[in-house]
Amino acid sequence: MTGLDGEKCLISGLKIPKGAANPANGLQESQPLICVKVLDGQWKNNIVPVRVPEESKPAIRVGTSVWMLYDKEAMATGTPFLFTDIKRGNALAIMGLLYVIIVVAVAGRRGFLALLGLLASTLVIVFFMLPALMAGKPPMLVTLAGVGAIMFLSVYLAHGITIRTTTALLGTLLGLVVTVFLAYAGTRAAGLTGASDEDALILGTQLPALVLPSLFMCGIVVAGLGALNDVTITQASAVWELDEADPQMPRRKLFSRAMRIGRDHIASTVYTLAFAYVGTALPTLILAMLSQRPFLELLTVSQIAEEIVRTLVASIGLVLAIPATTMVGTFLVKFVRNSSDLKETSRTSVLADTAEPSPMSVKIEEAGILHRGEEGIYAD
Repeated sequence: MTGLDGEKCLISGLKIPKGAANPANGLQESQPLICVKVLDGQWKNNIVPVRVPEESKPAIRVGTSVWMLYDKEAMATGTPFLFTDIKRGNALAIMGLLYVIIVVAVAGRRGFLALLGLLASTLVIVFFMLPALMAGKPPMLVTLAGVGAIMFLSVYLAHGITIRTTTALLGTLLGLVVTVFLAYAGTRAAGLTGASDEDALILGTQLPALVLPSLFMCGIVVAGLGALNDVTITQASAVWELDEADPQMPRRKLFSRAMRIGRDHIASTVYTLAFAYVGTALPTLILAMLSQRPFLELLTVSQIAEEIVRTLVASIGLVLAIPATTMVGTFLVKFVRNSSDLKETSRTSVLADTAEPSPMSVKIEEAGILHRGEEGIYAD
């Protein structure tokens, strides 16, 4: 973009229909005009006027790269060039690179492996889940298969293949089972169709085979996966660290002490998901408040009800995953420790049975003081 004043770049010889919204003929303009230098296509290297929606203009300044379309039928607006969006590739690339650098600098090798897990998870979503959903495959089966692959890839890549990591994975699976069941029950009980926004309606017309309520349930499961994995990894680590600090701690006491940590985690994550969903739904909440309907009635509006169900279902699955992970962890950590102790005891016994006679015994035997008889070894 080269300038904010569209009057300075009106195209010479451009025929504007009579009555068009053109600043040059003094008519009221429907949208502001800006000057843009075309970088490719028929109008390459020309500076042309582009009409921009009022809500997009605050984000545009001199030097901003934009996407636009050439449409002859748009001549009635005063220019055939239509603004579509701002080019954000460079900004997003810089932010992504900064994120990678900070994660690797702070977390080191573990952070790098976590990024690989994130990349692998993204590939699963882009190349498996989305095409399968678009092809009309059963949404819940696709989601369960995709989420299962994401869990294995992300958890084992970031944390390694260990009993501790497997504990977190089992806890996550249990939490997901609860989340899937509640998502199904909550969606049907609340009568949610998943068609409360414009994007869903467009999908419904473009992909008739796509079942929107099932897609909504899939979104609940995928959205809750990150937080679910977070709490299960933390809880599994807590169980292992407590056992390392006191290997003789009984299983019941270990579970009790680990749950103290888990309750603190529950207290902090209960509102984490709620605030995250409220943040994404702020425009919807504001529109609902403008309707001046009673507060309790507002909560039942489809757009808000979807966010409430999404928050409650994901939070319940997250909360129940903590005791499930703790229980699995206390069983596995004691099982592993008892197995290790048993192996160590067996190894010590074998070493004792195969030990060679001490030098003193050999010397005494050579001197003839010890004699072997039917009763064993005895001395004169």
